[in-house]
Amino acid sequence: MAVIPVDIAGRPYEVRVGNGLLSDLAAQCQGRLRKRAVPIVTDSNVHAAWGEAIERNLRDAGHEPQWRILPPGEKTKSWDELAATVNWLLSLEVERGDHVIALGGGVIGDLTGFCASVLKRGCHFVQVPTTLLAQVDSSVGGKTAINTPAGKNLVGAFHQPSLVLADLSVLETLPERELRAGYAEVVKYGLIDDAAFFDWCRTYGAAMLAGDGSLREQAVAHSVAAKARIVAEDEFETTGRRALLNLGHTFGHALEAQTGFSDRLLHGEAVALGMVLAARYSAHRGLMAQAEADQVTQHIAAVGLPARLTTLGLNCDASVLVRHMLHDKKMDAGTLPFLLMTGIGQTYLDKQVSLDDVAAFLDAELVAA
Repeated sequence: MAVIPVDIAGRPYEVRVGNGLLSDLAAQCQGRLRKRAVPIVTDSNVHAAWGEAIERNLRDAGHEPQWRILPPGEKTKSWDELAATVNWLLSLEVERGDHVIALGGGVIGDLTGFCASVLKRGCHFVQVPTTLLAQVDSSVGGKTAINTPAGKNLVGAFHQPSLVLADLSVLETLPERELRAGYAEVVKYGLIDDAAFFDWCRTYGAAMLAGDGSLREQAVAHSVAAKARIVAEDEFETTGRRALLNLGHTFGHALEAQTGFSDRLLHGEAVALGMVLAARYSAHRGLMAQAEADQVTQHIAAVGLPARLTTLGLNCDASVLVRHMLHDKKMDAGTLPFLLMTGIGQTYLDKQVSLDDVAAFLDAELVAA
């Protein structure tokens, strides 16, 4: 098992990466489960796969699981579910010193973490991510949020978990499409500031996705360590350092909005295509060598992720996508910063991007072969 510290000032915690953590949940959470009742928020898919094992483990340890089982999908990150889940926690008389368990992917982690942040002005929670994407990204760092009609993740809070348990066993039951979608967030760390890790991904990514357990532990542990380092430097995204973690997300969120935040385009797929577009736009601007942008495109395509806008069959022009971008939470004083690259492993925040130029670039991409 790999143990990665997240050194947040005053609130440090561990991310544990290994096999069998779910079947040992009570022991892993030792000292955090103060009462017999243990509130667990999950979705119906995860509960069907892992609910029985967790129920047995907690009951054997003298606890009584209290389940809130929600529908899977982005639509669960809503005002209605936030209110209903907070009211459910209040009905269980959860106190500030108690821990709520978030068992699921990024949707469950975001919703549960936000509930924990506002419940009695903040209670504790444990992240138990059950997707590759959540294990390497959303479960670490304390960003919690819900979606609104205006856009994705526009209402939320920074609220760090007290523990993250990334059980690699769950990846064996993850649908292949979800696994690939999560891989986008693995590659991201190579593109941000670690060209050697991007090379690792090109060499071993396919084998990792195919099921090599050792490679999976390496990928998750390395990604978590990379994110932990960046988050510790800029927890509240005030210096621009943490903003690098949003590589691919400005383009990606616009694509998610245009596809209705639906299964038509998973979040990780949107990020993958968003990173390709960031690389290609960087090359379009003369910031990055075209050959390196092509490497990004080729690797994303090689692992089965969308690498061209034309594959989405969008019924819109670029102006519509740019309008979606104007709802991005990174808007600042009327301008939208973009994460661009001067090379692989050399991402930076550019605050001088012309949206008219982005629109012209996207119009060309929408018809490119």
